[in-house]
Amino acid sequence: MNKTKETLVISFALFSLFFGAGNLLLPPLLGYNAGEDWFLVTIGFVITAVIIPIFGILAHAKLQGTMFDFAKKVSPLFSLLYCIIIYVIAIAIPSPRTAAATHEIAIHPTFGTSPLLTSTIYFALVLVFVLNRSKILNFIGKFLTPLIVIALLLVIVIGLSSSQLIPNETVFETAIVSGVLEGYQTFDAIGAVVVGAVLIVSLNYNKEASFKDKKSLIRKSGFIAGLGLFVIYAGLISVGALYGSQIDVDLNLSSDMQRATLLRGISSAALGEFGKTVLSILIGLACFTTAVGIIAGTADYFKGLIKDSQKVYVITAVVSCVFGVVVGQLDFHSIIVIALPILMFTYPITIVLIFLNVLPEKYASSIVFKLVILITFIFSLPDVLAFMPFEVDLETIKNSIPFAKYSLGWLLPAIITLVVVNVYKQFTTKST
Repeated sequence: MNKTKETLVISFALFSLFFGAGNLLLPPLLGYNAGEDWFLVTIGFVITAVIIPIFGILAHAKLQGTMFDFAKKVSPLFSLLYCIIIYVIAIAIPSPRTAAATHEIAIHPTFGTSPLLTSTIYFALVLVFVLNRSKILNFIGKFLTPLIVIALLLVIVIGLSSSQLIPNETVFETAIVSGVLEGYQTFDAIGAVVVGAVLIVSLNYNKEASFKDKKSLIRKSGFIAGLGLFVIYAGLISVGALYGSQIDVDLNLSSDMQRATLLRGISSAALGEFGKTVLSILIGLACFTTAVGIIAGTADYFKGLIKDSQKVYVITAVVSCVFGVVVGQLDFHSIIVIALPILMFTYPITIVLIFLNVLPEKYASSIVFKLVILITFIFSLPDVLAFMPFEVDLETIKNSIPFAKYSLGWLLPAIITLVVVNVYKQFTTKST
C-alpha cells in the first residue's frame, strides 16, 4: 500500500472510530436549539469534539506507547488507576450507548424487536471484529467509513439545499459555552486516548515502519480525520438549525427522543422515505465502528497489562461485549444521565493530560504533570459534586472561581499552575 493510500485508510478509520452515537445524535439538536447562533455553538462544539481529540492523536504520535504513557509522569500508580477508570468507563457507557442508539433509532422503529435481541446480535458482531483486530483498520478505513461519509453528506447537502433557511431564536445564554459542554458528551477526548492506542497497536503489526514514519502517518491521518469531523459536525449543526421552522420537535419529550425525532425528520425531509433507510444504515455503521474501537482498545490494554496474554485479550473482549448487552438495555437518555458526573470528573484530567503530552518536554516535566493534574482535580470537584444525589451548597464556591458557572472552573487554575511552575523552574535553573 503506497503512503498516500495508507494515510487515507488510517484517516477514514480514525474518523469512523471517533464517530459514534453521540456524534450523530447530539449536533442536530444542538443546532436546533442554537437557532440563529448555530455558528457560535459550532465553534464551541468543535473545541471539545474535534480540536482536543485531534491533539490526543498528536500526543499518541509523539508517545507511540499505550495509554499508560499518557499519565505515567504523574506517577505509575496514578496512571494505572487512570487507565483502568477510563477503560471501565468506556465499556460501561459509550460502548453500550452505541447499541442503545442503534436500537432506538435504526432497529426498533422498523422491526419492533426487543433491546435484548438487538444488543445480543450487535455485540456478537462487534466481538467477531475485535477478535480479528489486525484487520480492523483496513476494513473500517476501506469499506465502512466511506459508506458513513457518503450517507452523512447526502443528508447534509440535500438538507441544506432544500431548507428554507429560517432558524429559530436561540435558547442558549452563551452559545459557545453550550457548544463546549455538549461536546463533552461525545466522549471524543476520552475516545482519542482509547482509539489512539488502538491505532498504535494496529500500526505496530507493520514491523518495517520506523518511529518517525509512524509519527508522520499518525499526525497526517489525525489532521485529515479532524477536518472530516469538523465538516460533518458543522453540517449537522447547521442542518439542525435551519430546519428549526420546518420540523416539530416536542419539547415535552426526553432529550434523546427529541434528538431522534429531529434526525428522522431531517433525513425524511432531505431524502424522502429513502431517508429512513439511510438513517438506519448510518446509525448502525457509525455506532458499530466506535464500539469495535472501544472494546479492541480495552482488550489491548489489559492484554499488555498481564504479560501480553492473548487469552486475556479474548476474555476482556467477551466480558466487555456481555457487559454491553446488559447495559444496552437502558435507553440512550439514561446512559447520558449516568455519564454526566463521570464526565465532569474524567474529562478535565484527560484534556490536561492530552495537552501536557503534546507540549515540548522542557515545559512538561514530571513535577509539571503532578501539580497541574492535582490542581485540575481539585478545581473540577465542584462540577462533580453538583451531580451527586445529595444536596451540596456550591454557589459560594462557584461564584468565587472564574468560569465555574460554565463547569470550566478548573481551566484557569490549570493554566496558571502550568505557567508558574515553568517560570519557577526557569529562575531556579538560572540561579544555579
